[in-house]
Amino acid sequence: MRYGLIAGNGRFPLLALESARRLGHDVTVIAIEEEAPPEVEKLAARCHWISLGALTKLIDILKSEGIADVVMCGQIKHASIFSSIRPDWRLVKLLASLPSKNTDGLIGGVIRVLEDEGIHLRDSTTLLKPLLALPGAMTARKPNRQEQADIDYGRRVANALAGVDVGQSVAVCERSCVALEAMEGTDAMLRRAAGLVNGRPLTLVKMARRREHLLFDVPVVGAATIPVMRETGTTVAAIEAGRTLMLDREEMLAAANQAGIAIVGLEVEA
Repeated sequence: MRYGLIAGNGRFPLLALESARRLGHDVTVIAIEEEAPPEVEKLAARCHWISLGALTKLIDILKSEGIADVVMCGQIKHASIFSSIRPDWRLVKLLASLPSKNTDGLIGGVIRVLEDEGIHLRDSTTLLKPLLALPGAMTARKPNRQEQADIDYGRRVANALAGVDVGQSVAVCERSCVALEAMEGTDAMLRRAAGLVNGRPLTLVKMARRREHLLFDVPVVGAATIPVMRETGTTVAAIEAGRTLMLDREEMLAAANQAGIAIVGLEVEA
């Protein structure tokens, strides 16, 4: 298979490229200059660097490479969409047509433009299915009764939050929502929450957007999540099974076990 891969930040695009190599796929990377790690060049069959907002150049590259199937891998910081973006004429036209300029609206508009050009966006996890979270407790320790109550409560709040395209995560303490994730990201949210609970334990609940597809903005956790959880007194992370990527899964679970942290995958609700 031939794919185009639009690379954002983090290890997600690197792991996807490593997997593509093992599967024998030919992947051309379109790397976002403000976000993508330089290592993508070594793993890609071909690599093109573009600025955030260069929609016309993106389409021209994909057409010149004869690519009709594209995946988005890696985060584009929400704040970058507002502070770093320099839209070309095609993106200016798109932005003017959007009823709201949140992530779903913006990327949804880009998808429509690509489809009009015969370019199809595929599931972001296409190359990384084995890294999706499993249902149930994935660590030696399971959530206790109080933590499970916080998970159940936090799930309702996180689903409501995800439904309005604000963030994916909430921090809960004793069935009370302490902090909601917005543009600052999960780590900053946990640190903010820790400053409000006077040393009481926190529960992190992270949910995917309430939509059927995983074309973009897939929730991601990894080994780097655990030190922040330890720092902030977060004893549990509840993530959506089958819809959340776990980077460095074995390293992450080993670190969680060592710290006595519970990681649990939640079954997807109908």
